[in-house]
Formats: sequence, structure tokens, C-alpha cells
Amino acid sequence: MTTNKKPNRLAQEKSPYLLQHQYNPVEWFPWSDEAFEKAKQEKKPIFLSIGYSTCHWCHVMERESFEDDEAAALLNREFVSIKVDREERPDVDNLYMTVCQAMTGQGGWPLTIVMTPDKKPFFAGTYFPKRKRFGRNGLVDILEQIAEKWKENAQLVIDAGETVADQTARRMISNLKGEVTESSLDESFVMYKQLFDGEYGGFGQAPKFPTPHNLMFLLRYYASTGEDDALHMAEKTLDAMYRGGLFDHVGFGFARYSTDREWLVPHFEKMLYDNALLGMAYTEAYQLTGKAKYREIAELVYAYVLRDMKEPGGGFYSAEDADAEGVEGKFTVWTPDEVRDVLGEDDGEWFCDVYGITAEGNFEGRSIPNLLHGSLESQAARSGTEEAAFVDRADRLRHKLFLRREERVHPEKDDKVLTSWNGLMIASLAKAAAAFDRPEYAEAATSAARFVLEKLRTPEGRLLARYRDGDSAFPGYIDDYAFLTWGLIELYQATFDPELLRVASELTQDAVRLFWDEEDGGFYFYGSDAEQLFTRMKEVYDGAIPAGNSVMANNLLRLARLTGEQRLAGYAERIFAAFAGAVQQYPTGHAMMLMGLSLAYGKPREIVIAGARGDAETEAMLRAVRSAFLPDAVVLLRDDALAHLADKTPVNGAAAAYVCENYACQAPVTSAEALKAALKPDNE
Repeated sequence: MTTNKKPNRLAQEKSPYLLQHQYNPVEWFPWSDEAFEKAKQEKKPIFLSIGYSTCHWCHVMERESFEDDEAAALLNREFVSIKVDREERPDVDNLYMTVCQAMTGQGGWPLTIVMTPDKKPFFAGTYFPKRKRFGRNGLVDILEQIAEKWKENAQLVIDAGETVADQTARRMISNLKGEVTESSLDESFVMYKQLFDGEYGGFGQAPKFPTPHNLMFLLRYYASTGEDDALHMAEKTLDAMYRGGLFDHVGFGFARYSTDREWLVPHFEKMLYDNALLGMAYTEAYQLTGKAKYREIAELVYAYVLRDMKEPGGGFYSAEDADAEGVEGKFTVWTPDEVRDVLGEDDGEWFCDVYGITAEGNFEGRSIPNLLHGSLESQAARSGTEEAAFVDRADRLRHKLFLRREERVHPEKDDKVLTSWNGLMIASLAKAAAAFDRPEYAEAATSAARFVLEKLRTPEGRLLARYRDGDSAFPGYIDDYAFLTWGLIELYQATFDPELLRVASELTQDAVRLFWDEEDGGFYFYGSDAEQLFTRMKEVYDGAIPAGNSVMANNLLRLARLTGEQRLAGYAERIFAAFAGAVQQYPTGHAMMLMGLSLAYGKPREIVIAGARGDAETEAMLRAVRSAFLPDAVVLLRDDALAHLADKTPVNGAAAAYVCENYACQAPVTSAEALKAALKPDNE
């Protein structure tokens, strides 16, 4: 930590990441007109550093360079330096990350850019040590060379920036031509099989990211085709991720990614979006397979989120850091002595044996608890112990360790509330509320939705991206509109409040007005009313989070069926056409778009329940449809506010269910058992 006591301009910001740098000797600016005007007046290049508050290597680069007087003096003398929180300004991050990937073949955070005062980049990279080390160029060495070239011939450098900007604009993803059809789903499945790690689960080699949307696509593919390999790949990965160190076996929740092929050693920070999407994937796996373990894992994820990530007003915080007391993973790892100190000799030895905690350790001399050598159930069987007693003992001892761990110095928490990530958690909790019949999940999702709509929406209805410490800022991006709408759709399916559909439709109309490209189709990342960067990007590639365009395609198809506004499906069709080339080129990088295609080309089902809430048969019908895995279906409860359902009425005063499949409606049924029979695949 720096000893500099004089704050820089970042002290006035709300971002936890920017505030981490407020006492650096670097004279940081936030992204602002003031910074670019200063660069123009002083004819200096811009040094742009982008990261986020829970990023381990961002912390390392700060300690090595940004807290260093020599590096700071160079930056202050020769450059205008700007710090950006990628989670507040994903528009800036997405654009310059595209530049970095094009120029270097890779990306990541911290993202390091040097550019002209007109925001045109001419140098890009990620983490750099202060001085050259182990073949990696040093930041000071690089900046000294750039400063010298700028003084020798600034115009030459400016021209290079213009070239990079032009090339980036031409890389617009929607310019890739192609065609996607139902066969694209089969082609994607073949590619997933090729990439699948049959030994450890997941796809490719280390590092391995959870990317739950890949697994959600495979679950859908299995449901529609009966292809056993699709289910096997999804289950193998879900099981391996949980049993490894990626899952926090003491305090619950998933870390961001695994640094190794086996899922043992995580990058320890916990992100809200990962836990939202993983909770959803495990919930869907439970719905499809009926295996209780997937429900239990999902519930552990939600236990963590509701315990540690909930803002008092109802929203959800963004992330927890990888580091504690400046050491990566320190909060999470254990030694056998530490375990025995809490549990005693016998219980301590037993727990260490069960969770792989050894004297040698598996991470820098200490141990990440894991079950890679066997699930609790399999270990119980091997030991000849009754399974319930074995699992109960493990949980009882785990809780003691959790209470002791709570006394440790906790990792820093990024306590800003992001509209987009809250949308994902609302969707996840709502889906689980319906699937598990857990009304408290629906209550938490409703509270978060209310928080976002009250705190992160202007009086004119414009969504904003970030809330923290009473301050809401930054015009919302397409991800904010897409993910929140997804959350509202799932929340409607959990509560059947028609107001949710009204707001979802309103947000969708606003998204079309602000982000839609009428000429080529698809949604731009930032709105027509926001700051315009040197090119206006469209995102369709799924990273750790699914792309906003792909989520919007799914939303549009579902809203068309939920509201009767069939014109919405036309926008989804244009999205598929706009990004067909990108999907064809790399289908496994577009799982959420594939899910939309599956929805579009599948046999659509609309299920309408006509009955009163609280009526026993109505509730039984709702449980029947909500516990089942029906990704091709939308479920509605008849309400006078939904005019397109006016003809769906109870039958002779009794609750009735109307099932329409593939654009043809069956006769209504009046019992939950008859509804279950109507939904069986054999009836399709």
C-alpha cells in the first residue's frame, strides 16, 4: 500500500476500483473531457489503464508501478493518465479490449493502452512489471520508448493510431456474412464434443472458465434430440466444477475460473455474474435429471449470495476480491493444524481426509478444500458409513470452520450495484424459486428488481448502469436492458405479476429505440444518447457473460409469446441474420445465440393456467409446469390485464390448463396429472 497521503482526482469517484488508486502518486484522471482536453492542450499521449476492483494482477501492477515514485514521475511528466473501471464503463473496455486482442492476439486485465488525445490507440497490452523480467517487457521501459518516439515524430504515432482505429471499425462483428439454420445446432454440438475434456470436464485446457451458458445449451440440445453425449458433457462438467476448488466448500459460492485443468486451484475472486449463471445451470440440471444434488448445489450458491452479496436495499453487490491482506487466496486456504485447532484431533483428521487438506498443500504450501478424490456420497460408501450420517458430519464440521474463517480478515468487497449483473441474479433466483418452490427466492428477486427500477432508472425511464453510495450513473448499455428484461421475464414465470411483463416490454421498446441498428440489424453496445467512441461496437461473442444481443434474441422470442406481440419475433430473426457469420465461424463461442436458435426452430409451447391463485388445483398445475425442464415453453397465468388471454377461461368453474404446441392448441385439461401427461415428450 502506498504511503502517499495526498489524494488524486480519483478520490471524488464512487467506483471501488478507482478509489483503490486515489492515493497513488500517479496523477490519475477518470475518463473525462477534462483529461482529453489536457492531453490536447499539452500535446501528450494518453496512458489508459483499465481493470476492476477484485482483479489480482491489477493489484500487482498497482503495487509494482502505480505506487512507485519513479514510474509515477514518468507517467506524470510524459503522459495524461486515465483510470477506468471496466464494470462501470464496459463500452470503453470492450472497444479497447478488441484493439488489444487484434494487436497482440490476447487480452485480459489489467488492460494497458496508450493512445492519442483523440482516443485512437497505438499500443496495447495487459500486465507489465515495472522493469523487464523473465522476458516480459517492463512498463517503464515501454513508456520511455513511447515518450521518445512521440517527441521525435508525434505525427507518425498519430497516424499509427488512425490506422488501428480504422482497422478496429472494419472488424465490426456484424460485417461477417453467413447463414444460420437448425443444422447450426448440430454442427455446434459436434464442436463441443471435439473440445470436451473427457477426463476432467469442461472444454479445452487450462485456464478453464465455468461458462454456464455452454452447459445450458447442451441441456437443451439433449432435451430436444436425446443425444446422450450432450447430457454427459454437461453433467461431467457440473460435477467436476463443484467437487474442485472452484467451489468454496466452507463458505459456498463459485470463484471466477480455474487456473488448472482439474478445477482445483481457482482464481479466488467471486463474481456475482458467475454465481447467477451457475445457479441457473444447476437449477436446470435438476429440472432435467431430477437429481437432488444439483438442487442442493444451486441452493448453496444462493445461500452464499443472499448471505454475503445482498445490499440492504435489495440489490446485489458485484464481487469479492481474490486477495486478503494482499495475499491471493489467503482467506480460503487451510493447513491441517488450523483445521485441528478448530475441530479437535479426531474430527480434524477426518475432515482433512475428506476434503484433501494435507501438510504438503495444493496451493503455495496450504490447501484448498476439495472433493476431487471423491464425492461425500462415494467416500461414505468406501468407508462403509451410512450416507446421511457421513454428510451430516461433514456439514456440521464445515460450519465450525466457517465460523472460525469469519474471524479472518475478509477479502475486499466491490459493493457497487450493476444493473446488468443484478438482472442475471434476478433471473437466476426467479428460475430457482419456480423450480424448487422456494418463495423466498422470488421475494429476493422481487426486492432486487424493485431496487434497480427505483434506484437505477431516471424519471424519464432511462436505465443507468451503476449504483453506489447513493449515486447512480452512466447511461445503461444493451447488457443492462437485456439482462434486466431476462430477469423480469423469469420473475413473471415465478410470480405471474402482469406488471412485470409490462415493464419488460417497455424496456425492450426502449432498447430498440436506443440501441437498434435499423440498417444492418442487431443492437449496438451503447445507446445513441451516450458518449460516442471512435467506433460503435456490437457484441455477440459470449465471454464469461453471455452477449447482450443473444440474450435480447431470446427475450424477444419469449416476449412475443408472452404478450402476443408477434412483431417482436421479427427483431430476433434480424439478430440471427446480422450475426450469422460470427456464429458460423465459431459456434461454441455463441452458446446463448444457439439457445435462441433452439427456441426459434423448436416446437414452441405456450401453457396458460386459468384459475385463481391459492386454489389447490391451480397451484398443483403451476408446480407441475415450473418443476419441469421446459426451455421451449412460456407459462402464463390468466389475468384480466393480459388481453390476449381473454379466451382462456376456467372450465365449469374449475381451474384449467391450455397447452398450445407448435402453433396448435389442445383441448384444456382440468387436473395437474392430466397436464403432466400433456407435457410428456411422447405427446409432442
